[in-house]
Amino acid sequence: MILILSGGIGSGKSVAAGMLNEMYGFPVYCADKRVKELYEEHPTLLCDIERELGCDLRDESGLFMPAALARKIFSDGEALDKVEALVFPALKEDLEKWMNEHPAKVHILESATILEKEYFKGFGDFALVVTAPFEVRIRRAMERDSSSEEQVRARIQKQKMMNSLDQLEQFCSVPFEVCENAGTTDELREKLSEFVEKQG
Repeated sequence: MILILSGGIGSGKSVAAGMLNEMYGFPVYCADKRVKELYEEHPTLLCDIERELGCDLRDESGLFMPAALARKIFSDGEALDKVEALVFPALKEDLEKWMNEHPAKVHILESATILEKEYFKGFGDFALVVTAPFEVRIRRAMERDSSSEEQVRARIQKQKMMNSLDQLEQFCSVPFEVCENAGTTDELREKLSEFVEKQG
């Protein structure tokens, strides 16, 4: 079973993933983190992206510059689609390899945005969406990243689907359940335990 664990910035999805791993031993594949690693590790991905975008994304020593890619995506309305068309197949291949290397009854795919991506529509068996009140999410993200409130709000606004469960219900093509995470870690742990027991 592939359980997609998602949620917006500051919702606590990474905390939830860690708890599920700790309590049940479910291996966790963090897609958002892994994408950043694939730029460096994949044999052709970065070259393919540079060729598609028509720009250099490495410094003088050949190291990947994430800020350069971010600037290109921000300035070019089509750049994100081009990058995702190359990144997503590489990510899916990497995920499948990882699952073969980590056999388990349940694999957790942690991602902030995968449920709203057309490429991954229908992927996975079930989704658990971690949510929290807007102001709680802002406070958590500010404390975690030492970011300003303005910076956090700007990042949150980019995750449209994670800010609107109505949109999620319309687009999400796998069954999902919402886990409200506005309280303590003990309360979250109890909710996760109830969720796993219900899934059998």
